[in-house]
Amino acid sequence: MANPWTGEVALTLDGEEHVLKLTLGALAELEDSLESSTLVELVQRFEGGAFSSRDVLALIVAGLRGGGWRGTTGSLISTEIEGGPMEAARVAAQLLARAFGPPGATAP
Repeated sequence: MANPWTGEVALTLDGEEHVLKLTLGALAELEDSLESSTLVELVQRFEGGAFSSRDVLALIVAGLRGGGWRGTTGSLISTEIEGGPMEAARVAAQLLARAFGPPGATAP
């Protein structure tokens, strides 16, 4: 079960619940995967609703890795996400809100 007060968010993949969290190491990996973008630009894209599926996937992978998952982006290609792409986007936004907001923050 995810603890929002510690920045955690839950996501069900292939019927198994995973806890996602943007740790410092996960944020560093996320920055690296964004190549030309910064975390500030990523947050601005989410706030403005102008994020891409690549942004969502990068955040999901970083959150999973921060939660202890050892897979790769390629591991998610055929993974069933409960709630589909909309749930993935909601979880990605929650991760950002909880990583950079006050404890227990939620995305609008």
